[in-house]
Amino acid sequence: MTAIDEMKQLIRRLDQASRAYYQESREIMSNYEYDSLYDRLLELEKETGTVLGNSPTIHVGYEVVSDLPKEAHDSPMLSLDKTKDRAALKDWLGGQKGLLSWKMDGLTIVLTYRDGSLYKAVTRGNGIVGEVVTGNARAFDNIPLKIPFQGELILRGEAIIRYSDFKKINDQIEDADAKYKNPRNLCSGSVRQLNSAITAGRHVRFYAFTLVRADGEDFKNSRENQMKWLDKLGFDTVEYRVVTKDTVEGEVEAFAGRVNDQDIPSDGLVLTYDDMEYSRSLGTTAKFPRDAIAFKWADETRTTHLLEVEWSASRTGLLNPVAIFEPVELEGTTVSRASVHNLSIVESLELGIGDELTVYKANMIIPQIADNLTRSGDLPIPKLCPVCHQPTAVKQENDAKVLYCPNPACEAKNIKGLTLFVSRDAFNIEGLSEATLEKFVQSGFISRLTDIFRLSAHKEAIIGMEGFGEKSYENLTRSIERSKDIRLDRLLYALGINGVGSANARLLCRHFDYDLDKIRHASAEEIGAIDGIGPVIAASVRDYFSDNDKSVQLDELLRLIRLEEPEEHTGPESFSGLTFVITGNVHHFPNRKALKEQIEARGGKVAGSVSSKTSYLINNDAGSASAKNQKARSLGIPVITEDEFLAMMEQGN
Repeated sequence: MTAIDEMKQLIRRLDQASRAYYQESREIMSNYEYDSLYDRLLELEKETGTVLGNSPTIHVGYEVVSDLPKEAHDSPMLSLDKTKDRAALKDWLGGQKGLLSWKMDGLTIVLTYRDGSLYKAVTRGNGIVGEVVTGNARAFDNIPLKIPFQGELILRGEAIIRYSDFKKINDQIEDADAKYKNPRNLCSGSVRQLNSAITAGRHVRFYAFTLVRADGEDFKNSRENQMKWLDKLGFDTVEYRVVTKDTVEGEVEAFAGRVNDQDIPSDGLVLTYDDMEYSRSLGTTAKFPRDAIAFKWADETRTTHLLEVEWSASRTGLLNPVAIFEPVELEGTTVSRASVHNLSIVESLELGIGDELTVYKANMIIPQIADNLTRSGDLPIPKLCPVCHQPTAVKQENDAKVLYCPNPACEAKNIKGLTLFVSRDAFNIEGLSEATLEKFVQSGFISRLTDIFRLSAHKEAIIGMEGFGEKSYENLTRSIERSKDIRLDRLLYALGINGVGSANARLLCRHFDYDLDKIRHASAEEIGAIDGIGPVIAASVRDYFSDNDKSVQLDELLRLIRLEEPEEHTGPESFSGLTFVITGNVHHFPNRKALKEQIEARGGKVAGSVSSKTSYLINNDAGSASAKNQKARSLGIPVITEDEFLAMMEQGN
């Protein structure tokens, strides 16, 4: 391969990675790999004296893709030159004073204020044209909407989602595959929403790092004075330290010592000159400003050997490779595993068992493979799925080759069903999150629903798993034992019959007097005649109980559990034939679900939206102008408060 051919190949790979990162908020290679490829391209350009027209070394970003309005920046937003050498920062600074700050890992935003109010917010986009996100910026947690400065003010900063907020958002998502990968991707998607209400729920924050213009203000030729002024106006500014060539290396060390404790995502540091006139006199290159430089952490690497590659099956069918290697100390912790992401990366690293690897922590946090020094390339790719033992297949997905299991009956794809089975309204087994269930399925502990009640057979293996221990295992065992006593309606819901939620499960049980045998042998016509069920759900129930495999599994399950007598409301079904819609906050009940249960216990139904079939809308703010209130009034449906509902309950009893 000639040098020019290699350059073209590098440009294609870097182009794909940049498009994925900037336009689609996803990553197809690590920062380490991107930087290595980029540096290699620079070497080849110097060696050959040729710079191709589509080289990322002379271009700034890519075209934005979305339905948001576009707008050109007054001046190009260039990338920063970078170094990993602390001594190079000292040389770069020379005799000047500088500001050393975090290089935040989010989405760069340009804010414009006019007459003391936020006028416009635009993303960096491709550096030339950005997306207008003014409505979303107004929903950021900490952005000043009004400031005590009446001239035109333009500043740049980073929109970020803190690690603590990122964790809270992900903790609310039960589906392991649906969880967000990192704060940067979540922030990018949140800022570029077409619905600002979604942005508001993501707790995006803005940190100013550059003042572009402030009409009529004199900052005494000092960027530090600009930052202090922005602080006084109410902006959160990026944390910085004033440095000289004698102190810069020590401050870099101080920042490095705090990386793991930072709540704000960061991928390095930025050093700028304090002297504004000096900065302006330096001008720019085609790609970089000359008055600022980025410092990327010089990754601490260790040499180790590959012991095995674990192929982790997911709910979507993908088999994700995880490298297991001899434990090494990195950035103060012991690491022994790193995600390899997909089959394309496995092949590019030419992995083989026993190969000598160099590993590091990306941004000093996430373990990654830097290089394979042996490159034996003889790693066996699984021919069979580790969960269902059916043949695997290879396909192309988002510019990458992936291994997956095409078997639709693979238990790894049924994580959703297992999650429903152990959920609060079903068997209510604490300690079995979707992520834990996925681990147990991948480890072969669970292949059928009934295996959940036989986890004691894997006691030692579970205790030895990461995140588990003797106490966690004992708590899980107690929760499983408690769950064996269950009402029939909760069991029906747990089975995951299409269309049978907790409300329909209760309707079935009441109609058939909580007799499972009657339900199992009822005809579709008999089930469909139940008020509130209908023919579609009736066919779903009938199909479920007609399936031989499901019937055998249910019989097996019944031998392991104990059906409780129903604790049904024994008074008159005073709400029979009535349909309620609940909206807003409740005061007398712990939550709306508890209120719903009281209605259903008295023969009533609860719907999610107001229609001509609605009998009452329950809303403690009965006089509000909400959409549901307005629709109820237009249809002549009474809007009642919780107190009025309680009075109806008393009358019915």
